[in-house]
Amino acid sequence: MNSLLLSSSLCLSPSSISQFPFYRQTQPNNLHTNHHNQQCYYLHYPSLAHPFISHKSLQIRRSIGETISPNEGAIPVMEFEDFFEKDWSFLDSDDLISSQDYNHKLNRIIASGEIENSSRVMVSAAAEGFVDQLVESSPCNLLLVVHDSLFVLAGIKEKYDKVKCWQGELIYVPEKWAPLDVVFLYFLPAIPFTLDQVLAAVGKHCSPGARLVISHPQGRGGLEQQRKQYSDVIVSDLPEKPALQEAASNHFFDLVEFVDDPGFYLAVLKLNNAG
Repeated sequence: MNSLLLSSSLCLSPSSISQFPFYRQTQPNNLHTNHHNQQCYYLHYPSLAHPFISHKSLQIRRSIGETISPNEGAIPVMEFEDFFEKDWSFLDSDDLISSQDYNHKLNRIIASGEIENSSRVMVSAAAEGFVDQLVESSPCNLLLVVHDSLFVLAGIKEKYDKVKCWQGELIYVPEKWAPLDVVFLYFLPAIPFTLDQVLAAVGKHCSPGARLVISHPQGRGGLEQQRKQYSDVIVSDLPEKPALQEAASNHFFDLVEFVDDPGFYLAVLKLNNAG
């Protein structure tokens, strides 16, 4: 059986299991929890095409860093005849990774977060290359990566065991990691919610003075090229400055930096004390 063992690492949103296109449950759904009421799912994939997870087994836990004891009873096991995910590979293409200009832009995005050793940081819909640079350049107290893709999160977790990973939509991230000091919305056009919904959800998890960074290292020009090939991933646009200022004001953020060049987009919001 092709599988991937991902130990105590990957949090799924409560609804994510039922959203897989094909699955059948091979045991009764007797879900047992540990003493912290955190759930654990074991998923077994008969066939997976993604290169870095073949010939391993995938253990997906909703708790991070928790160990499930053998005497806790039956845990649901699900087998997938097919497993489909959106293709996020364009965020880490070889042409981008090898580009000095691209890596300089990633460093500029990271620097705009003003991360300190004590910072609690969340990254949404990020490229693995961005997480690599973030881990290497900016040590912090907590790094949480939120992504729709199990494959992307598995790859990140294999490299960085201390990084927290949560699979699901950004607006449903639990409050257990709050308060956050820095939030990177690395690829906002892939988030299927309005800007108001995103800022409202993120703002609830942020500390006063927290910085929220919206970016695209290739700007609007790059986004439009990506949209032609990856329309299932890209569901919205990068916000224009007036719309961003209005939405930010509605949710107690101030716009402190804005760059909208054809080849680079960066918007930095700061949560004011009124929030």
